[in-house]
Amino acid sequence: MFSVSECFSESYAEARAKFCAAAASAGGAIRSWLNPKARGPNGEALFLDTARFGAADATEMLVLIAGTHGVEGHCGSGAEIAWLRSGGPAKLPKGTGALLIHALNPYGFAWSRRVTEDNVDLNRNFVDHDKGYPANTGYLAIADAVLPQTWDDASKAETERVFDAYAQKHGAFGLQGAISGGQYTHPDGIFFGGTAPTWSNRTVRAIAREELSQARRVGIIDFHTGLGPFGHGELICAVSPAAKSFARAKAWYGDEMTSPEGGTSTSAVVVGVMTDAFPQELPDAQVTPVALEYGTYTVPEVLGAVRADNWLHHRGDVGSTLGREIKADIKERFFPSGDKWREMVWARADQTIGWTLKGLQSR
Repeated sequence: MFSVSECFSESYAEARAKFCAAAASAGGAIRSWLNPKARGPNGEALFLDTARFGAADATEMLVLIAGTHGVEGHCGSGAEIAWLRSGGPAKLPKGTGALLIHALNPYGFAWSRRVTEDNVDLNRNFVDHDKGYPANTGYLAIADAVLPQTWDDASKAETERVFDAYAQKHGAFGLQGAISGGQYTHPDGIFFGGTAPTWSNRTVRAIAREELSQARRVGIIDFHTGLGPFGHGELICAVSPAAKSFARAKAWYGDEMTSPEGGTSTSAVVVGVMTDAFPQELPDAQVTPVALEYGTYTVPEVLGAVRADNWLHHRGDVGSTLGREIKADIKERFFPSGDKWREMVWARADQTIGWTLKGLQSR
């Protein structure tokens, strides 16, 4: 019997070592991609690693993704390692393979940030950069409050005043959408979608083409944290309700599945999500993606941690006492300490993986 809690790690380096060891022990084919643009807080090299199981020509593929939002990689990494240590690869149905993507955003994982080395939110980066970007007039109205010049009681109070005024006019969910829906105008802001495909964007597309080209049915679980009740894993389908993959996801997950566009999710409607890359790169496959979003703390607490971290890396000193407090806080907001939350993560992950594998076998 394995310890669930010990599958989770306190740092990117610890997580990578555990993942590679567990994948090798389970007989996986491991590949590593060095991020040439970034280093860790101790100057260490940063890698995206994958582990593949099953026949090269497997027609059904389970895909588990950790670390799209770097600091949330603690959760996804723990779930992947628990699946490996619990004998998941050996239990795969005949003809079904699995691809585990670990630390899709290794910079964010190593530095306890949601964003990449370019300050880009990967779940806003998968848009067509040759076309005009989606507008977010709400963010324009509050951008100065999102990133104040200083981080002190006075600036926090002024930010709250601006946010409260916006929420009174547009509603609480309107404020959440303005902040987190994604923006392409402020490179130093939060939820910035970037002006070009990031390294992680280009790399995951290459991985999809190289590792999944033989697959005809692909079920994706992308692990996230920060929204919803503590420890609850919400299954979010971010595609349009009119899409065929939405109907498949509904058939696989039933009433457990939520939809931002349908108004049933804790998430705002977002464009340019990372899982959009898979149907684009695998046009001959049926791709069914969901995000598994685990609740941690309240939305204001989580968004406050994101804003503080953004301020710190643009206008503060990471090595200062305040900097260390901010880094500890954002880690806790996206990766709560204690065994209970981690055990809840694995229980829901195990359940969801089971549903996904069953869905892949259905016709």
